[in-house]
Amino acid sequence: MFMGKLLAQAGMMSGHHVTWMPSYGAEVRGGTAYSMTKISDREIASPIVTNPDILVVMNKPSLLKYEKKLKKGGILISNRSLIGAPPKRRNAITVDIPMTDMASKLGNTRCANMIAIGAMLKKSKMLSMKNVISALKFMLSGKEDLFLINKKALEKGYSAV
Repeated sequence: MFMGKLLAQAGMMSGHHVTWMPSYGAEVRGGTAYSMTKISDREIASPIVTNPDILVVMNKPSLLKYEKKLKKGGILISNRSLIGAPPKRRNAITVDIPMTDMASKLGNTRCANMIAIGAMLKKSKMLSMKNVISALKFMLSGKEDLFLINKKALEKGYSAV
C-alpha cells in the first residue's frame, strides 16, 4: 500500500492530478492486497483502474491474479525472489529483478517495495527520482533511519534496470 501512496504523493508534489485507492483484502503481507494509483496531467474521472499501464507484483499470487489485467504494451515489474521464473507475458515490457534478495542485502526485506518503485521509475520515466525521494522524505518525516534505507533501496532498484 505504501508504494501506491508514495507514488500518489510524488505525483501531487509534481503538480499532477492523482488518485490512490487501496484495497485491503483478507491477506495483507504476502497475499494479493493491492492499490490503484492514477497519475495524469488531466483531471481524473474515476479512481478505478481496470487495465493498468504499469503493474508491480511482489509475489506469485499477485502475478497470477493481476497479470492478465495489464494492458498490451504495458510495463510489468516483478519480484523474482518470491515469484521464481520470470513472467511469460509476451506483449508487455517486463522487468524481473530479485527485489527481496536485494532488500535483504540492504538489511531490511521490507524495503523490497522501494526497489520495485526504483525499477519502475527507471523503466517508465513517469516521475523523477528527485520528486519521489522528496515525497519519501515528506512521508517519513521524523523517521530518518527509515528514510535513509528506503532511499537507498529506491536507488538500488533504479540502477538494477
